[in-house]
Amino acid sequence: MQGRKQQLLKRHRRNKRLALLLGLVLLIVLGIFAAWWWVPLLLLLGWVGHEAWFADHLFYSPRDDYRYDFPEGTLCLSARLQDGCLQVEGEIGEAETLILAWRIEAGWLGRLFDPQLWICDDRQDFERGVAGLRYLNLSGQGEALRRGELRLRGRFCRLVGEGRLYALRNPDYAARRLMVIAPHADDAELAAFGLYSRCEEASIVTLTQGEIEAGYYQRLGLDLPEAARLKGRLRAWDSLAIPLWGGVPQTRCVQLGYYCLQLPAMAEAPEQPFASRESGECDVRSVRRHNPLPLPGEADGVPSWNNLVADLAALLEHFRPEVLVTPHPELDPHSDHVAATRALLEAIQLSAWQPQTLLLYANHLHDNDRWPMGPAGYGIALPPAMTALPADGIWSPLLSTEAQLDKAMALAMQHDLQQPLPAKKRVRRLIQRLLAGRRWPTSGEDEFMRKAVRRHELFWVRPLGE
Repeated sequence: MQGRKQQLLKRHRRNKRLALLLGLVLLIVLGIFAAWWWVPLLLLLGWVGHEAWFADHLFYSPRDDYRYDFPEGTLCLSARLQDGCLQVEGEIGEAETLILAWRIEAGWLGRLFDPQLWICDDRQDFERGVAGLRYLNLSGQGEALRRGELRLRGRFCRLVGEGRLYALRNPDYAARRLMVIAPHADDAELAAFGLYSRCEEASIVTLTQGEIEAGYYQRLGLDLPEAARLKGRLRAWDSLAIPLWGGVPQTRCVQLGYYCLQLPAMAEAPEQPFASRESGECDVRSVRRHNPLPLPGEADGVPSWNNLVADLAALLEHFRPEVLVTPHPELDPHSDHVAATRALLEAIQLSAWQPQTLLLYANHLHDNDRWPMGPAGYGIALPPAMTALPADGIWSPLLSTEAQLDKAMALAMQHDLQQPLPAKKRVRRLIQRLLAGRRWPTSGEDEFMRKAVRRHELFWVRPLGE
């Protein structure tokens, strides 16, 4: 999965280099036949235009349709607009997750500014130049829809033709015993802080120390292995301490201490140990001393796949979760995320305790680094899906304004999300603010503060044991 994203990024960079080369040739020709000062002026304008409108990593055409299938039996109703309000043919009953499929087309301003669909007081953004089937999230708007008062309004875009409303009914999974699988220290908060902070019996299991890419800590006078060990200790502490902000005590939080970006290699050689790429450590016990219970991997401390699976099986039997929250193996391409869910599924096969449901999340995408698009605080439309995904159900619980603030503060505590923006990104944000109308939250500079603190959280529902 991660390999596919790297291929897309490589192709994107190659095309960008070709475009720059062509532009340079044109500027040289212009410099021969026109005044010299046109060359630096056009270079500056071209760079500003690139930063404002072409710097997004979008690896598909905005004119492509998204492709989603829903489970057999999902209620699907025809939808149309009447005097700006959404009308559906039929009743949605008690469904709480509402997904509206509709073709969206950007106007000419929608190539310069992010196209927006306003759903009463909610806003959901789409790709510039969009002209295809998209899936809006109307969850939480059921009462207005039943009254015929749910207004839809496009800005820089319009809805074309008629749509289809998918109405899904789910239990409140926060009322069940819950275990969140976090490949890295911040994944549980990014994906599910609102969910686990409402749960009476939540546990959080973090698989890795997240110690790599520790160059920021070298400013403290440390060499790279020392910086990586410090970063691993800090993020391990984050994984145990920050959930308390959401009401999960340390006795229900576990740090397994495996090493970042080594999970896929571990899976291919289950008995072989895989040390950290940067810290030089090869013993997972170094960050386990605060765990609430002993685990099989502590017998030898070996960072191997077999130990990881055995640890997860033991945790399933200890916490006895009914619902597991874990990365979506087909949608989230991060190699550690894919491997985390693979390890969990193997552990379920070994465990005497059998959970009932997977709730799948995506903190990363193959094709679009800005999703969820638009400012913080608004809704989450379904992400781009250009190839067929499993026909999972969808559950999208609401977060109150207070819960969103608490989630933002939980993210602000994460050491990996506290690093200052590089100068290039600061300049890019200033240009996009001035020319493209984009906005970022004041709660923190990291891009995840914009992407993760939203009106909704979003999970794909996959039953186990069927």
